[in-house]
Amino acid sequence: MKFTVGIAMNPLDQLPALAKTAEECGFSSIALPDSLFFMEKQSADYPYTPDGSRMWNEETPWVDPLIAAAAMGAVTSKIEFYTQVLKLGSRNPVLLARQVGSVANLIGNRFGFGVGIGWAPEEFEWCGVPYAKRGARVDEMIDVIKLILAGGMVEYHGEFYDFDRLQMSPAPTKPVPFYVGGHTDVALRRAARVGDGWTSAMIKFDDLVQVIARLRELRKEYGRADLPYEIQTVCIDRFGKDGYAELAGAGVTDTIVVPWVFDGIGFDGPLEAKQDSLRTFADQYIG
Repeated sequence: MKFTVGIAMNPLDQLPALAKTAEECGFSSIALPDSLFFMEKQSADYPYTPDGSRMWNEETPWVDPLIAAAAMGAVTSKIEFYTQVLKLGSRNPVLLARQVGSVANLIGNRFGFGVGIGWAPEEFEWCGVPYAKRGARVDEMIDVIKLILAGGMVEYHGEFYDFDRLQMSPAPTKPVPFYVGGHTDVALRRAARVGDGWTSAMIKFDDLVQVIARLRELRKEYGRADLPYEIQTVCIDRFGKDGYAELAGAGVTDTIVVPWVFDGIGFDGPLEAKQDSLRTFADQYIG
């Protein structure tokens, strides 16, 4: 099983150094979070906390994940990066295809595209995109981005997006893997149908086991059971050697960890302390 470092809510000036240290320690990837802005009043509950509140405030630092991948990729050579997850619903797929292709080319195909819809109506509407029909729109967005990234002259004529023949060059020299997020059955169907893997938000082990079983059923239903598939997870109740062994046994291929949190260091803690936590974790679990 691989280990990925989650860098959500860390000071931006620490990110390149954290990526370099994670690479030196043998972590496989950096998970890149996404948040467009903090709205003072939220009209919908955040889906991954018991009371629907957000785990951050208006001063919490965020960075565009594609820019972060390029910046951290420039100071590393082996470690990979993936969005976990980028909120597709409020964005334009043609522009995103250019950005994703640029990052993949600039950092030597070390980029995976983790995608979700987005939970906040404000992120859609204030960016000029309707919140209604968001699922169907995102399905088309994935089709559009994959089509353009494959290279060559392409066109698309759908319900939400329509364009004549165009080409973006250079196309990535390897396919960019798509990891689909979401815990609902609709999201799991999307992950099974078009994803190269599924990526979770915070989840308990028993729920994770059920999701993995469901994904196996759906991948078989869509005729994709024999294809390689990633299960990336943030499991909140399995840690240590025994816990990670349980995750691997359940089918997890990649567990996302924040080692400094295990050591009681906050997101705004000093860089050196976080680097020490990365090294200690790697000594214990990566070898």
